[in-house]
Amino acid sequence: MHARAMNEMLLLASLALLSRAPLSGSSDYEYVWSARAYGQSRCTEIPRDLRLCHGIGYTQMLLPNLLEHDSMAEVKQQASSWVPLVHRKCHVGTQVFLCSLFAPVCLEKPVRPCQLLCESVRDACSPIMEAFGFVWPEMLNCDRFPREENEMCISNNDTKTLNESEHMSACPPCDIVMNTDFFLENMCASEFAIKAKIKKTKPENGDKKVILQKRKKAVWNKDLNNQGLKKLVLYLKNGAHCPCTQLDNTGQNYLIMGRKVGQRYLLTGIHHWDEESADFQKLLNQIQNHQCPTPDMFF
Repeated sequence: MHARAMNEMLLLASLALLSRAPLSGSSDYEYVWSARAYGQSRCTEIPRDLRLCHGIGYTQMLLPNLLEHDSMAEVKQQASSWVPLVHRKCHVGTQVFLCSLFAPVCLEKPVRPCQLLCESVRDACSPIMEAFGFVWPEMLNCDRFPREENEMCISNNDTKTLNESEHMSACPPCDIVMNTDFFLENMCASEFAIKAKIKKTKPENGDKKVILQKRKKAVWNKDLNNQGLKKLVLYLKNGAHCPCTQLDNTGQNYLIMGRKVGQRYLLTGIHHWDEESADFQKLLNQIQNHQCPTPDMFF
């Protein structure tokens, strides 16, 4: 968490609490929230298992939240899908932006994120989402958030897009660390995992087409049948010009994850198959038994 960004968020929240006068430039969205939630809102503790926002710098949140989730169960279910995006570190303000909506600071009147903060996070993180076959959702349409000159809001002044040296240089699905939580989150954003070797790759319309060798073994599977496994061809979304060193080694077995988007199967993760590693064997066992949450989407 960026300390200065969090301090600004709390300062804005405090100022909003002191100011009871109506703010100019209020939007239709704010009116809808107020009409629905005014007099019904309540403060509640941010639970430890709300991983997206627990420990963010304040302990009480408002329900209903700014996404109109009425219950903590609904908040936790929907928020869980965004934890992997925060872990990708595409923008230092991602967690502040998301938690201002999922778990707003408990005040009489909530402080919304500014439009520019939304746009900055969206522009930095949507390419990561696209690599996994997801788009920036309508519920986070930046046009619904206020501009700084019209309304007190959580601004972008203390957050910034990661500079070039901070960016992960590899294609996002290829940059998987051997961390159990990170790996299982990546798996839950996928629909299958297989053991396979790479035959060849070639660029295709900005993507990278990945052709596998014939011998493949399903490790974890939701929807891919045996016939689909035999004919499986993967695509690395927007991967024609970013490095993925795993795809350069055609003699190595890999644990490969993917999901179907439209008529294509996207590669969502690839990791060296290390049979001699106790940690890797433990991870394989966890993949078989892990129960993924069931939100509307991941990321």
